[in-house]
Formats: sequence, structure tokens, C-alpha cells
Amino acid sequence: MGGKTRQFTVRNESFVCLNCGAYVKPLAAGGCRNHCPECFYSLHLDVNPGDRLSDCKGILEPIAIEKHSKKGYMVVHRCKRCGHIVKNKLALEDPVQPDNFEKMLEIMSRV
Repeated sequence: MGGKTRQFTVRNESFVCLNCGAYVKPLAAGGCRNHCPECFYSLHLDVNPGDRLSDCKGILEPIAIEKHSKKGYMVVHRCKRCGHIVKNKLALEDPVQPDNFEKMLEIMSRV
């Protein structure tokens, strides 16, 4: 049964968004915070989730929102430097700092 297995390194750390300057807290309910909950921007830091091995370090721009049957809403990012596409789960239910629902709707309306 072939198939690629992606390694996952858990990194649930706070950071300051380089796009909008928001202070981003770790997810309260587990998982990993990997984008700003206000503007949805991120950084191209990983080859595999959490490994911080990407040489690019470009800004990941939110370009779309997709609804996944099991994971819920996902933000689709495209790296402004290298064009890499990656999807990340939204945390709309996080009790401490949920993803901005209005920003999700705004991105969805662009399509």
C-alpha cells in the first residue's frame, strides 16, 4: 500500500504576525497554531508540519477557504516567494483566540 507519510512535529507556540502585527496565542484545545487568526497569513517555515526545515521562509498568503468533510474549514495558502501551496485547518472554535469568522467569509467571497 504505498503512500507518502508526512511527519508531524507538534509546535503550538505564540508568535507575532509579520503581516498584521497581531499577537497570536497558542491553541487552547491542542493542535498547532500555524497562521494568524486575524488575517490568516503564515510563514513558509516547514517541509513537513512543524519541522522548520524550509529554506524559503516566504510569506504564506491566504488565497482560498475549503470545506473538508472531516477536518472542517481549511485555509489554502500560497507562498509569495516560491509559490508552494499548503492547507491548514481553521480554529473557529478555539476558546482563547478563535480564527476570525468574518475574515473567513471575506476570503471565501473572493472566489
